[in-house]
Formats: sequence, C-alpha cells, structure tokens
Amino acid sequence: MNIEVEKKIGKNIRALRERACLTQEQVAAKLQVSGCDITRSAVAKIEVGQRHLYPDEIILLKEILDTTYDEIFCVS
Repeated sequence: MNIEVEKKIGKNIRALRERACLTQEQVAAKLQVSGCDITRSAVAKIEVGQRHLYPDEIILLKEILDTTYDEIFCVS
C-alpha cells in the first residue's frame, strides 16, 4: 500500500477518535474487549501510517468511532 495513503487513513482515524472524545488507550481497550489483540502503541502507529490495519480492526473501528467507511478511507 502507498505510504501516503496509509498516513491519510491514519490521520482520518485520529480525527475520528478525537471527535469521539476517546484516547488511544480507550480505543485499544474497546478493540481488545471485542477480540482484537492490539495495544495503545499499535493504535498510535496506525494513526501515523506506520502500521497496517487488519479487516477486523477496520470493522470494529467503524463501530467504536461511530463513523462510516467513507470517512475512514477518504484520501482526497
């Protein structure tokens, strides 16, 4: 995947997380409760485009952040 695309998606996730008034730790905890083996550090890496997202994480992030796939993947 293109690193610039990953950075943009990460930036979107960060903005959506902040809009939801959640910390990285809270998002990681919600993902863990839902069955994802993820840490706060991994969430931070996703937000700066240093870690790939897995499909199950994307689905859960959509729910946790109360958003749409379009908002997560908007790269324009």
